[in-house]
Amino acid sequence: MTPASAADPKRWWALAVIALAQLMVILDGTIVNIALPSAQRALGMPDADRQWVITAYTLAFGGLLLLGGRIADLVGRKRAFVIGLAGFAMASALGGAAAGPGTLFAARALQGAFAAVLAPSALSLLTTTFTDPRERAKAFGVYGALAGGGSGAGLLVGGLLTEYLNWRWCLYVNVPVALAALIGAQVFLRDRSGRRGGHLDVPGVLLGSGGLVALVYGFSEAGPRGWTSPWVAAPLMAGVLLLAAFVWWQHRAAGPLLPLRIFRDRSRAGAFATMGLATIGMFGVFLFLTYYFQAVLGYPPVRTGLAFMPVSVGIVIGATQIAARLLPRTAPHTLMASGMVLAAAGMVLLSRLTVHAQYVPHVLPGLLLVGLGMGLTFMPVYATATVGVPTQDTGAASAALTTVQQIGASLGTVLLNTIATGAASRHSRAHGPADSGTALAEAMVHGFSVAYWCSAGVLLLAALVAALTVRRGKPSQAGSKPSA
Repeated sequence: MTPASAADPKRWWALAVIALAQLMVILDGTIVNIALPSAQRALGMPDADRQWVITAYTLAFGGLLLLGGRIADLVGRKRAFVIGLAGFAMASALGGAAAGPGTLFAARALQGAFAAVLAPSALSLLTTTFTDPRERAKAFGVYGALAGGGSGAGLLVGGLLTEYLNWRWCLYVNVPVALAALIGAQVFLRDRSGRRGGHLDVPGVLLGSGGLVALVYGFSEAGPRGWTSPWVAAPLMAGVLLLAAFVWWQHRAAGPLLPLRIFRDRSRAGAFATMGLATIGMFGVFLFLTYYFQAVLGYPPVRTGLAFMPVSVGIVIGATQIAARLLPRTAPHTLMASGMVLAAAGMVLLSRLTVHAQYVPHVLPGLLLVGLGMGLTFMPVYATATVGVPTQDTGAASAALTTVQQIGASLGTVLLNTIATGAASRHSRAHGPADSGTALAEAMVHGFSVAYWCSAGVLLLAALVAALTVRRGKPSQAGSKPSA
């Protein structure tokens, strides 16, 4: 039987449109990080409030993803894609023109809300457009490269825009990108319609989105407030209770927001778990190395962004040139486990950094290994987690995978930052008062080293999960039958 994708001569142009939109969403998770000090000075933003430039986006994005995925299934993936693009462009323009902190926070939250509609529809469009195993591997190689490498690229783009234009262009830049993707969507995208005209699971929306927002908020506040703060413990407990009620309700709802049948397949469940553990272990790299490059090595913003590029390059090579070529004839668990072991080795190399390290001999090898490992992992995870899903559930499955990624990033950042801070404090106490800049830097680097070892352990656990849970069959065999 001729694959469905072979009948669509515009499918590779469709991939370019989907990739462009996905890159925009991923970039915005980090593009404002380097611009944040400039935005804070320009808008008179208090130190206590500056985290909301980041948190407002992640809260709305992570909290509303399940809703966005079900909207894509109900109204159509192409329509949801277009709505998400248009809304994201308008929110970006609002943020770029912000005259005060409140407007910027609101714009970032709107960006996150529309990204929650855009991201699941993009992944589900990719899933339904490419059904031939070899073409699917290439398409998901591109998608996995963008998903993994976009964060590092965001730091570079943010540094360039901030240094040579101003911080507002970190938001304005989305407008022409979104407009180009909107035009491409109208010309090249075709929606293979699933279920239309169904009803939205309102109790599921309230329970699921409320639980995710509470969890993301609790994780984001754990860093500045500490785990024992009631502002952390209360939302985390509320999030767990709401999500437990959400799962209970999904078993009983006639039209569930997240059909639990998606997780009955062991390989798919294993891919979700691997993604969660991989993002927990990975996101400390960007946080710690940003401080290491600027506070320890004294890099300016643009040089800091450039220093991250080997991670993005490694992810692109691992996903498009290695994993995409091997996946049609290699069991996905082999690629996932190998990638996680490779990334863990990179973390071990980074754990050996000192205040006197040099970039090329000491930092670069670890970054390349982490990038290659993540590329080898993300690509088969995306393909395995979405293959064989019934057409009417592709939006929900895509949203669930992105949700796992977001929660893993939030949890990983907070946990690893807590570990690094605690280790740095213990190092300072053990070696006397850290009054000099060198002593402070040594304590900081020691904390990063301990956190990198923890990251390596999490990534090795991800390799074990992938090896034990993801089926040995090739993707074409895994996807031959839809999930029940």
